[in-house]
Amino acid sequence: MTQSPRTHTNGITAGRLDQATLAENFSDLHPPMDRHEAQVAADRCYFCHDAPCVTACPTSIDIPLFIRQIATETPEAAAKTIFDQNILGGMCARVCPTETLCEEACVREAAEGKPVKIGELQRYATDTLMEKNVHPFDRAEPTGKRVAVVGAGPAGLSCAHRLAMKGHDVVIYDAKAKPGGLNEYGIAAYKSTHNFAQAEVDWLMRIGGISLETGKGLGQGLTLPGLQEEFDAVFLGVGLGGVNALQAEGTDRDGVADAISFIADLRQADDLTKLPVGRNVVVIGGGMTAVDAAVQSKLLGAETVTIAYRRGTDRMGASKFEQDLATSNGVRILTNVMPVAVHGNGAATELELEYTADQGGKLVGTGETFRIAADQVFRAIGQTLGEVPSILDLDGGKIAVTGAGRTSIMGVWAGGDCATGGDDLTVTAVAEGRDAAEDMHEILMG
Repeated sequence: MTQSPRTHTNGITAGRLDQATLAENFSDLHPPMDRHEAQVAADRCYFCHDAPCVTACPTSIDIPLFIRQIATETPEAAAKTIFDQNILGGMCARVCPTETLCEEACVREAAEGKPVKIGELQRYATDTLMEKNVHPFDRAEPTGKRVAVVGAGPAGLSCAHRLAMKGHDVVIYDAKAKPGGLNEYGIAAYKSTHNFAQAEVDWLMRIGGISLETGKGLGQGLTLPGLQEEFDAVFLGVGLGGVNALQAEGTDRDGVADAISFIADLRQADDLTKLPVGRNVVVIGGGMTAVDAAVQSKLLGAETVTIAYRRGTDRMGASKFEQDLATSNGVRILTNVMPVAVHGNGAATELELEYTADQGGKLVGTGETFRIAADQVFRAIGQTLGEVPSILDLDGGKIAVTGAGRTSIMGVWAGGDCATGGDDLTVTAVAEGRDAAEDMHEILMG
């Protein structure tokens, strides 16, 4: 149902849909399983020896074991199995592209084209334990060592929890007002409902030994030399702060913005009827962020939403599931096109695109262009590293690391999206934070 919209810039308005419709549109993408559904789903697992799903999981969760524990009606034990490897297993169950990780590797997928619902079973187990307000780990005796963790995203939280569990005192710093990083600010609202990101942080910190200071980051009240002087070790999980520029004319027009900011504004909005959205929205990019921005624009009431990607669908960073999610919500996907110019008199009204072709492995424009209506254009073409000390070695625009996150500076580790080796997934960031903590512990106690 529509309501009287409140016009902002050009065709961008708030209040295209009423609160009831928006509440339905942004409800849980995958409603949680009940006990019977979990039992039926768990019964399909072959409990493979050397299970390929475990190898495909970046955090190496013992998937057959936790599913067997669900099948034997001990979901709390299943949750403990998950949290042993992935302390953010609750969020990962909601946002991980399981269809291209564990479920794609599932033997049932290969044999029948219908994998075991590993992600949904993981959520069932972790939710069961977390809803009892129980923390499954005890903290070791204090070691007297202090560690600074810069960045309260998945990598930083995972690192901090593992260090605290081993008895170290940890201070987490984050430049934003809330902890959670990507989980709080960068994921579609329909993937993480009911303020789960903050509830998970609160639950994680029940291990003890962790303090949190928000509004502080590198270049924002903190320096790396200062942290090194105060703490025994430092972990950097600062994510990616910048957004790549759109190489097209007219990108300074009103209505052109980055998708990350749009998603963050939506996640923090108390009233979605007050969040403006265009009538004709175009998202430039082909990854998860592009799909999240496009689908949510449609759910907010945009009339037409288009994803424009420079290569074919097979090269898109978004999985086939995410692409299907977009099209099922009425999003059009244009491939082999790149932006040339944003047209309009002060504010965007049209986007000019040029067809592309692959010539000897190099992407080139064909010279053939066309225009589509666009009063709101979102950039979702990748992010860049934000504020980091110049004394750190970089590689490919990220902090260079070796082994379990060791940087070029003794006593400083890094992980997650800001470091080399990451693939911009929550689950990978969790694994890197965990592994860095294990390495730090050995060094600190060695």
